[in-house]
Amino acid sequence: MRTDMREQRGPSGQGPDIWLRGPVPLPDDPPPPPASGAPRRFSWVGLHGGAGVTTLATAYGGRDCGRDWPGPDDPRSVLLVARTHASGLAAVPGALELFRRGTAPRGLDLEGVVLVADAPGRLPRPLAERVRVIESVIDVYQVPWVADWRLGDPGGQRGEPPSPPGQPEALARLTGYGR
Repeated sequence: MRTDMREQRGPSGQGPDIWLRGPVPLPDDPPPPPASGAPRRFSWVGLHGGAGVTTLATAYGGRDCGRDWPGPDDPRSVLLVARTHASGLAAVPGALELFRRGTAPRGLDLEGVVLVADAPGRLPRPLAERVRVIESVIDVYQVPWVADWRLGDPGGQRGEPPSPPGQPEALARLTGYGR
């Protein structure tokens, strides 16, 4: 047993400085998470022209980045968007590979892929198989065909924002729509 405890405590006898001040936060501590009631913000990134980024950003909130990466002031959480036609689905693996290799811009957090139906009804088998392959590596949110969006009347009346379709409940939960 040590007998020099008095010398370790210093002149005041109260112990090391840290006992008096408490824990000191590290300089690289992440910022606190947003309040649970606040919807998460996303950057919607289209993988090809006509993917539906503008409509989704209007309907669910977030930043419409078009086909560009989010800028420095845009949300860092990214949702990649593609249509369910052959060329749209073919664009997804290349974008996922950018994130896998770390060649996507630093600081972006890939949350998932949003696949927007390119036509009403079920997908043909070859396209459905491509979707299953994509689902095996990342979260996929499918948005069904919405005729009103195609007709340019997304909200039912002029001036209203597009209303999200009823089926993609998981996407609504992810984006905090309706909170």
